[in-house]
Amino acid sequence: GGGVIGRYVDEPETYPNVAEFHTIRINQPSGFFYNTKTLRTICDLWEKRGSGLTNMHGSTGDIVLLGCKTEHIQPIFDDYSEAGFDLGGSGSCLRTTNCCVGPGRCEYACYDTLEACYNITNEFMDELHRPMWPYKSKIKFSGCANDCTGSIARSDISVIGTWRDSLRIDQDAVKEYAAKKFDIQGRVCDKCPTSCLKFNNETQELTVIAEDCTRCMHCINMMPKAIQAGKEKGATILIGGKSTIVQSAFMSSVVVPFMKMEVEDDFEEFKDLVRRIWEWWDENGKTRERIGETIFRLGMGKFLRETEIPTVPQQVFRPRANPYVFWQQDDLDKSGTALDGSKL
Repeated sequence: GGGVIGRYVDEPETYPNVAEFHTIRINQPSGFFYNTKTLRTICDLWEKRGSGLTNMHGSTGDIVLLGCKTEHIQPIFDDYSEAGFDLGGSGSCLRTTNCCVGPGRCEYACYDTLEACYNITNEFMDELHRPMWPYKSKIKFSGCANDCTGSIARSDISVIGTWRDSLRIDQDAVKEYAAKKFDIQGRVCDKCPTSCLKFNNETQELTVIAEDCTRCMHCINMMPKAIQAGKEKGATILIGGKSTIVQSAFMSSVVVPFMKMEVEDDFEEFKDLVRRIWEWWDENGKTRERIGETIFRLGMGKFLRETEIPTVPQQVFRPRANPYVFWQQDDLDKSGTALDGSKL
């Protein structure tokens, strides 16, 4: 099962004390929030039956406990289970979900990453404990586009906080920045990737062309007292991020530009999407092939159609340079309207 990694020495007769040196992964709390009592409990239980060596944390989460014998695996699990802990993920399963500190300490969070991580972990505990897929799958939750979990590069399913309406700008605070000789034009407007911010030197007012804003967080990072995210907050769902395995490293691609991440709705829309994605990947993926690699091999169009994810402009990275464009017949109805309701 997931959570235990077998380690064996090639020469057990030469090194009998480490002939077996298995690794145990423990599921960490959302945002890595601990108190000292919890940390002491973890260490005391590990010293009781294991080597005492720990790794806080693994590169993508988990409390990693290094070194125990085979006969101690079940007693270690029992001890940690009684203390309120559960095993983390390892093998071809859902790996331990991970999130940033979110609303616990950060004013930029566009949804409750801590609750989302905890809720989704409990929902998919069977997928975490029982390896049954072509390879591993990771979900990471970042509260904003600063992406403090690195989800866009390190997770198969990235959940990155965003907003749907326009930036909120406090013009009085903008004038304060200008009065302190802060170079608004050079450090904010000129570095905006879509040039959607305009600063008027005469009136000292900052304006935004909302439809051009990609919500990259640069202006908010530079002028947090003057610029805030919009009020209609949620998350962008991306797919396919990973390191080099079968194919080279991939960055995640947008599949759902905006989704409400409401605690009150128990994240049902997100859970339904994840189940459809996993079902498609489990049906089509090859051994040791991550979700992004399966999509790369079979095509994003096939993935979107068979998982019933509506196609939207935000899924397109750049216009096609190839003039031979082929339309799917079922993408259009007789009136020339796409299935998602948009006119083509």
